[in-house]
Amino acid sequence: MNAWGRVPLAKLAESVDYGVTASATSKPVGPKFLRITDIQDNAVNWETVPWCECDSRSLAESQLKPGDIVFARTGATTGKSYLIKDCPPETVFASYLIRVRVRENVEPRYVSHFFQTTDYWSQITRGSRGAAQPGVNATTLKTLEIPVPPLPEQRRIAAILDQADVLRVMRRVALVDLDSLTQSIFIEMFGDPATNPKSWPYKSLIGLGNVVTGGTPPSSKPGMFEGPIPFVTPGDLESDESVKRSLTTEGAKESRTVRAGSTLVCCIGATIGKMGIARVQSAFNQQLNAVEWTGEIDDIYGYAALRFFKPTIRAWGASTTLPILKKSSFEKIEIPVPPVSLQREFAEKVKAAEKLRVAHKSSLAELDDLFVSLQNLAFKGGL
Repeated sequence: MNAWGRVPLAKLAESVDYGVTASATSKPVGPKFLRITDIQDNAVNWETVPWCECDSRSLAESQLKPGDIVFARTGATTGKSYLIKDCPPETVFASYLIRVRVRENVEPRYVSHFFQTTDYWSQITRGSRGAAQPGVNATTLKTLEIPVPPLPEQRRIAAILDQADVLRVMRRVALVDLDSLTQSIFIEMFGDPATNPKSWPYKSLIGLGNVVTGGTPPSSKPGMFEGPIPFVTPGDLESDESVKRSLTTEGAKESRTVRAGSTLVCCIGATIGKMGIARVQSAFNQQLNAVEWTGEIDDIYGYAALRFFKPTIRAWGASTTLPILKKSSFEKIEIPVPPVSLQREFAEKVKAAEKLRVAHKSSLAELDDLFVSLQNLAFKGGL
């Protein structure tokens, strides 16, 4: 343990204030208006932040400046904080945020890093326990106890944690770039399927594979679930996580199964257009259609090509209150069919990119673990 004293945030903060209740507008008049929804992945795109229809008093009382820390008061992000590194000269914040502005003898980056620690979260959890609607308020924040070393040490710790965080950000950016690489390779090799600049022949899905709709075993029958066969639902698509549910052999007979490599597409509901590839022989529910590609289409090419038709799937399924694309319409979608040899060349490039993505993801997990360890050391005086 360190010899630093723990000080309530009330003594470190110049102010702890609620935001302004006002209307957002797309008209470029007045100050920018930061809301909870504008903070995504610990970043703010100020170009997309709306303006605020508020008076001069609100501007004076709810002004943001670099070094301020804002907290989400309610909702799914309750308790999460964001350090304002930069912002337009006139910026205010909404009422569902709380602004903490620390005193001049306190390093805001140090305090902001503390607000990411397990120590912080345990204090917030205790502070909201028993409330009818758990959330963060100014009173709770002011009572937070923070270990406070001398200002030079605060700045040293903040600099180390900033550097470690930059490495994590760079790795996440690399992962985003790799996620878009498949599409870039596809465009380079085959052109955009919508315009088909290389004049590949088009064929409908029904002529390129076995198109089937899934089903769900009756829950009233015993022995249907928790077997060896993955049971894919829309929530499993476009995710690196393992499929959450599974069926027995008997359960699979009451559903539909497809071979590994088949493309699965959600064709009903709010997530219409989501896609995935069956990693092994899999069953799937009635919200999904599947394409088991035949000899003319490589599995990886087929999945990549069909992803370009998400807008088509959504548009064709949007004619009813509940979006739905019937199998008879889905199987009429046409995709370009280049030579299989070229498709396989594309597939090999995608596999290489996927190996790199897996390596980056593993590295990011290690960096995340390292960052947590550095945080724990930092606020115990061991860094």
